[in-house]
Order: sequence, then structure tokens, then C-alpha cells
Amino acid sequence: MAVMTSLRDKTHIILYALLAAFLALIVFEWGMNFSGFSGKKRDIAGKVNGKDISAAQYEEVYNEISGNFRRTNPGAEITPVTELEFRQQAWNIVVDQTLLEEQFAKFGITVQDQEVVESLDSPEPPMIIRQNFSDSTGSIDRKKLDVARRDPKNKDLWLQLEKMVQRELKVNKLIRALQPMVRVTGRELDDIVRRNFGRFSASFVPVPLSFAGTDTSFPVKEDEIQKYYNEHKELLKQLPSRSADYVFFPLTPSSKDSSSVRSELESLRSEFSAAVNDTDYVKVQSDRPNGVNVLYNRANFSLPAGSIVFSPANLKAGAIVGPVADRGEYRLLKIKEVRTAQPIARASHILLRFNPGNKEEVEKVRERMVMIFKNLQAGVPFETLAGKYSEDPGSAVQGGDLGWFTRESMLPEFSAAVFSGTPGAVVKPVQTKFGLHIIKVTGFDQTAVIASEIVRTIRPSTETVDSARRLAMAFQMQAKDKGLEKSASTEKLVVGKTGDFGKHTLIADIGFSDKITAFAFNGKEGALSDVIETEKGFYVMKLTGVNDTGYRRLDADLKKRITAELVRLKKEPVLEKKLSLNAKQSGATLDKIAAAYPGTVVVTADDIRWVDGFIPGYGFDQPLVEAMSAMTEGKLSGPVKTNDGYAIVLLSKKNMPAERDVEAAKTAFTPKIIQDKLNRLFTEYFATIKKNAVIEDLRP
Repeated sequence: MAVMTSLRDKTHIILYALLAAFLALIVFEWGMNFSGFSGKKRDIAGKVNGKDISAAQYEEVYNEISGNFRRTNPGAEITPVTELEFRQQAWNIVVDQTLLEEQFAKFGITVQDQEVVESLDSPEPPMIIRQNFSDSTGSIDRKKLDVARRDPKNKDLWLQLEKMVQRELKVNKLIRALQPMVRVTGRELDDIVRRNFGRFSASFVPVPLSFAGTDTSFPVKEDEIQKYYNEHKELLKQLPSRSADYVFFPLTPSSKDSSSVRSELESLRSEFSAAVNDTDYVKVQSDRPNGVNVLYNRANFSLPAGSIVFSPANLKAGAIVGPVADRGEYRLLKIKEVRTAQPIARASHILLRFNPGNKEEVEKVRERMVMIFKNLQAGVPFETLAGKYSEDPGSAVQGGDLGWFTRESMLPEFSAAVFSGTPGAVVKPVQTKFGLHIIKVTGFDQTAVIASEIVRTIRPSTETVDSARRLAMAFQMQAKDKGLEKSASTEKLVVGKTGDFGKHTLIADIGFSDKITAFAFNGKEGALSDVIETEKGFYVMKLTGVNDTGYRRLDADLKKRITAELVRLKKEPVLEKKLSLNAKQSGATLDKIAAAYPGTVVVTADDIRWVDGFIPGYGFDQPLVEAMSAMTEGKLSGPVKTNDGYAIVLLSKKNMPAERDVEAAKTAFTPKIIQDKLNRLFTEYFATIKKNAVIEDLRP
């Protein structure tokens, strides 16, 4: 939301934008409503505690969400998936609005006009005022605010704004109604200050659960799985769901379809070159109507397309380049200018994934990294090693090649390594949240063009669509007689599985399809669908699961997860007992304990943070650091839990803030703690209200 710079002659125009932006903030984030919804009630979208939510109300919120998206993303398409997200967002909003109105009535919360006026003039005015009438220092620019309020053109808009402010004030009153329930004790303050400033120095031996024995040594029986499921059932609540098997017949454009699109663009080359007004021409001819005078570099194209566009012969003003095939499209470009821009890079990588908290995995990755570097030194091509060892499937098949990219498009630590390297060099390994990257820098480029372009998506022709439809229909008839699985096996077709999906959720690997949802939620288990046509292609489906219990089914995947959890719970006391005996032995030291568990090492670290469990050179392990906080300096601990097992610790030092720092910190922390507790309480309170509400989703 841009800060206003001039309100003299354009205040009425700017205020419309201001209100539209505030609508997104208050209605969509806070869950508030307008003063009411217009339009004659024709139908209902659902009910909340017996109160109707009209279809008109629901549609109006949806239209505001989609309209706001279009305003802020001109030219962007609202896909079926995006529409589903917006509709679910609209539904959540109207439900929250209705529940909030109930709470306003319950607590007798009202806001008078005078309160609204006073709030606008207060040192801490409502959010809309703070965000749009603040100067560079963060202070309210009262002069601009007064000019906007006095402008007669803004009369109707200010009435709407005041109603929105009234809603914000009501919510604030509702939150304050809970304030008597919030207290901050001296012990809480002591704990918070100590946690935020406490630092430890320690050595420890982390021992993973694998040392308790193999998983097969801890068998899990079927009745144990069922018991665990029953005891934790409340954590497995879900809306009604369905699952299905399917055979998919994709709508893949043929070579003839591709040639047709290319021919169409070829026929436009001369006309596009001579066009005086690119804006109008592109708007009419392109599938991407905003592609006028755009700055492009190689990162904006696939590698083959970029090689053509940025070949020396095409890098000149006035050149018409293409049609160039690029990621399912053909692009015809008119080069306006060639310039030097921010550098982009091209690199290849070998990704090795691991869990930093698992010492076995860390050691294996180190060994593999050393082996890879030895192979590189021996002359084995980087591309060969990437194809063999990289755990990034997308780039591994390309020899690790990531193509061209900007500094901003990669993780900061990855970009820092690449952009500080030189072409041809294998830079120092980099660790990111994805794992360890061995990186080879293959090039840099600063060439960019300003160009207008006509883009045509390569779509399947009617002939291609009809052919795919016929195949799907023939298969569906065969599946009726022989069954979906047998027919797929005969025709050597892949049977996909949707997994569980809800009425208003995405379907794995498919996305959102109202046609598939309609079949799934109106059919019986075992039913075979007719041919279902979607934008991507044709589906023939068999409904394999119907779950209206309100809980996740105890299926094979959930059984596997519960089994893993039960194995962990069985291993923990075994490993704890082993380590306890080690720690109690006469003359026990961390080195002796590490020697008893091959592959483990003694980790020594200073400046260990209590607040977030960060251990320099090791990673985050909150349970381990929590245990350190209660230890005595210089005394070998018993077994304490870690993220992945247990550890024996020798705490060498606790660094706590001085007394004067504690008192100052308490004073500084108190308002924030109160506000945090109040916000948390309100969130929990409202979540409970929503959980206990009778919400009927009657949307089609």
C-alpha cells in the first residue's frame, strides 16, 4: 500500500484506492464486514448457529477478493485453483464475520460516532490512518489527514471509512473485554528475561535412537496401533473426504498443433515489425497482453530459447526475434533496446540432503562430499557426478544444471556463493535448508533487452481433444465390463491414486475440479465415473473411499506413521537406560561415552541460546538446551532428550544477565508480554467459539 504523497487535487481518487486497500486489510484479514450487503436474498450459502449466510453475502465477499486480486495483479489469470482458494477464503470470512457479530451482541459492544471521531484525532489512530497518513518518521501527517477529511468530494467515502473504523474499534473492545483474564507474574517475567538473555557453554555427546536397536527389534502389534489411534483420535479430525483411483488421458498438443501456432506467429512478423502502437497490437494479438516494453534477461527464458534471443545477430534495436519455442509457448519479440543490467548467473549443483540434528546422516554426507571432490580432482565430469549423486531430481537429469537465475531467485546463502565465484570454479560447499550444495559456477551475464512480445500458448486443437476423448470413452466402456484396474493393466496404462480429498480442497496431482468433486461426493464406494473432462485432459475414476465419520481413516499411510511413533516410544526408554548406566560408571567422561557408541562425537559449543535452542556448529535442539538450563556447572548429566534421541551433557558455564539488566528488561518486556498474552487469549477464545459453533457449509 503506497504512502500518499499529494492530496490537494486528487484526494477523492486516492481515497478510493485507500479504501480498497483497507478493505483487504480489515475485511479479509480481520474478518470484518461492511455495514451490510445489498441485493435481494435468493439463496443461502450456509448457516452459522442457525443464522443464514446468504449467497449474495458470500458472493459479494468473493467478488471483493477476486476484484482486489485483479487490481493488484493486472493481466493475471484466475485459475480454477486460485478460484478455489478465493472461495474458501470468502467462506471463512463470512463465517468469522457472523461469529464476531454474535460476540459484539453478547458483550453489548457498541461504538458511538463521537468515539470514531476521537479515534481519528488520537495519538494512536486506527490502522487505516496510520498506514496511509504517516510521514517518513512514522508520525501522523495531520495536515494531509485534515485536507482529505475536509474535501467535499470525499464525503461518501469518509462515511464508509468511519464505518470500517467503527468495526476496528468494536474488535478492540472485544479484545479488551478479555483483558481482566490476563496477568503477568514476577516468575513469568524472570523466566522470559532469563530465556531471552541466557547463554550456555557446554560439551555433549548426542546419541541417536538407532543405538537402541533396529526397528525390527521393537515390533508393533495391530492392537497397539488401534489403541494409539483411539487415544489420539481427536487430533485426527477432518471434514468428509473421498479417495479414488483413476486413469488419465492428457490433452497434450500434437506436433501439428505446435506447427499451427508457429505458423500463426510467422504470419505476424512483418505486421508486428511495422506496428506503431505496440500496446494496442500486443493487447489484441498476445495471450499475455501486458508484454510491452519489458526488461528481459536470459533468466526469463528457457536455455534453448535464451540462446536464440541473446545470440549476437538478434541483439540490436528493431530486430524481430522468433517465433521461439519456450516452455509450451511460442514467443515473437520486437527488440527495442539492448542494455547492461544487473548480473545473472548460471550454475550447476549436486544436492545432498540430510538432517543436521542426526549425526549419522551428517557423517554420511561428509563422506559422500569428500568422495565427490576426489572424483572431481580425478577428472570425472561434474555433470556425471550430479546425475549419479544429486538428490535434486529436477536438475540431476540435466547434469545438475540450474540454468540462468537472478541473485534474488535463489536462497541468500546459495546466491552469495555463486555470485562470489568465477566461471568454471567449484565453489566451497554451501548448506541451506534443503541440504548441502556442491556448486559449479558456469557463467555470468549482464546483457538485457527491452522488448515487446506476442505470446501464443500451444494448445491442443479440436482434433487432438476429440482423439483423447475417444480413447477415454473406449477405456471407460472397457472398465465397465472388466474393472478399472484390469483394463488399465491390459492397455498398459498407469492407475493414479488421489489420496483423501475434501469437497473444497485440492486433489493431489490433479488440483481442483468441480466435476470430479461432484462425482466423488454423489457416488457410492466402488462406483465408476463417466469420462470426466477437465482443462488438463480426461479422467476415468473409480471411487475407492468414502469417509463421512469426521475423522481420518486408519489407512495404510496412517498405520505406517503410528507404527514409527510407537517404535520411537519403545526405543526411548531402552536408550535412556543404556546411557544412564554409561554415565554412572566410575570415571565416566564424555570421551568414554562417545567411544561406546561408534560414530558419535563430543560436541563443544559456546554462546548456546536458551531462547530458541540454537547451538553454534550443531543446529537447533530446543529439548537439549532446555535441559541444560536446569543443569549444574561442571557436573556430568544423566541422559536428556534431544530432537533425535538422548545426550549426556557437561555444562561448563551459564551466562545470565546482571541484576540491573534484568530489571530494565522486565520493564521493557511487560507491555509486550501482556499484549502477546491478550492476542493469544483472543485467538484461542475465538477458535473455541468457532469450534463449538454449528457451521453448515451449503455451498454447491
